[in-house]
Amino acid sequence: MAMQTDVLATVPLTTTGVFTDQVPATLGRSRIKGAYIVCGTNAGSVVISDGSGGPTLVTFNSPTVANAGAITVFLPGEGILAQTGPFGTMTNTASIVLFYG
Repeated sequence: MAMQTDVLATVPLTTTGVFTDQVPATLGRSRIKGAYIVCGTNAGSVVISDGSGGPTLVTFNSPTVANAGAITVFLPGEGILAQTGPFGTMTNTASIVLFYG
């Protein structure tokens, strides 16, 4: 099976907002393939929605252990499609990088 798209990484998101590529330019329509999340000092989460105020696509929760380190998540199949572009709402999370194609 051939690779369907190149997999790229966003700039680390450190506060609620839109994800950007390495230029940095705002991501448009893209498929989320995975995430690298650096946990905060308390339990937290990152909610990825389809654009600001759009439907929730996925929620990543971090452990309740203080300074738990980082979490790597790989999404199966074709990943999750963000039609408008991924938007992250962060709570008690240091940063997140999305892998997308």
